[in-house]
Amino acid sequence: MGGFHAADEVHHFLGGIFEEALKDDFVGPKLAATGMSLRMDYTDPDTTVRVDFASKEILVGEAAAIDSDATLSMTADTANQYWQGKVSLPLAMARGKVKIGGSASQLLKLAPIAKDLYPRYVKMLADNGRSDLIVS
Repeated sequence: MGGFHAADEVHHFLGGIFEEALKDDFVGPKLAATGMSLRMDYTDPDTTVRVDFASKEILVGEAAAIDSDATLSMTADTANQYWQGKVSLPLAMARGKVKIGGSASQLLKLAPIAKDLYPRYVKMLADNGRSDLIVS
């Protein structure tokens, strides 16, 4: 399996899945109803993606490094695996692969909503010629 080569790729894929989610007629309203903002701090490569579910605003890079209701910190590779359904958020949190700031209970409420997006994320990778990122 390959990895992300640059922050722009992280923004495109790991930020892009939230763009897909917010546009979705089924998932978007569920996310908006949470009223929360979520910041994801990634390493390898280092960057940040922030999503405000209520306003449907997605920020990336330095602009995203602002206070949010909850923060997740992990490697970009862990996030990539998560969006393919290969990483359990509670287990990753327990093992220290994912560190959280803010409300863990709010974050765990997002997990069932995210499951609907796993196939779309894999398709996004394949459609963009990044099958090296797909976990078998």
